[in-house]
Amino acid sequence: MDRHRARGRRARPSRRKPLLYTAVASAVLVGATATGAVYVKAQAHDGPGAVSSAAASSASPSSSPTVTEEASVEPVAEPAVDRDALLAKAMKAVTVAAGAKASVAVLDLDSGASAAYGDAAFDTASIVKVNILAALLLQAQDAARHLTAQEKTYATAMIENSDNVSATALWRAIGRAGGLDAANKRFGLTDTEGGDGELWGLTQTTASDQLTLLRQVFGDDSELSESSRSYLQGLMGEIAAGQRWGVSAAADGSQWALKNGWLARSTTGLWDINSIGRVSADGHAYLVAALSNGNSTQTKGIALVEAVSKAALSAFQDIAED
Repeated sequence: MDRHRARGRRARPSRRKPLLYTAVASAVLVGATATGAVYVKAQAHDGPGAVSSAAASSASPSSSPTVTEEASVEPVAEPAVDRDALLAKAMKAVTVAAGAKASVAVLDLDSGASAAYGDAAFDTASIVKVNILAALLLQAQDAARHLTAQEKTYATAMIENSDNVSATALWRAIGRAGGLDAANKRFGLTDTEGGDGELWGLTQTTASDQLTLLRQVFGDDSELSESSRSYLQGLMGEIAAGQRWGVSAAADGSQWALKNGWLARSTTGLWDINSIGRVSADGHAYLVAALSNGNSTQTKGIALVEAVSKAALSAFQDIAED
């Protein structure tokens, strides 16, 4: 934020007083504007007591001590922190292999501050399963109904175990890409497009859009009801043991809820590796969406999204320490 300050200094003649009552007084005038009130703080040193604001403002030039005045035409504010720049700086420490690409977005749930690195579109792979279930829950809310027992069975397998058969069943239930896109319009996702036909894993999205989706799942200002959010959060907190990687690498202990996606593209043999979720670190709660593609192996892709997730949080932790 630009700062505009006007300073004025005026020396007033002083008058010699008896030695016993000699005092040096200083006054600071702040917040003076054409329409605002004037506040004067004055304090006497080595004298009998403090000088009141009224006395300081009404004292005549012949009787008042030397006064230094400072007028401010605008409240002073701390400069805004460029969190995107800090995240970009943190990402310089992340090694991205030739041919691979990564993007990340992060939100500090406590402060509401967020940052993003990269705006390219990526295949969702299995992270879209969170989106599918969110759309199903929204449709159920609109119909004033609960999920059926079969839908819950599919949902549990789809999120906790990343079961593809269950995902396909619920993809069809929501109306495939049309149903997903309609729900996402209400969720506030602007750069996500459902995959063609049954190819839900080839839904296109950005890290920023995935962060928006996570806010619908974990935030209070959401199209999803509290019970729908709690249900989805619970499933994301019970991921199968072999799938507990990704954004969880940046968490303190087991304080996380996530969904990962991995897909070897048949056309290139390269891997899409993604991870989204909520993590807790250093007393703060964060939402993180880490996306990548072009990885030569699944293992390398996992290492990349974990490094990206840690970099995202380190940028915010550095802010807190500053």
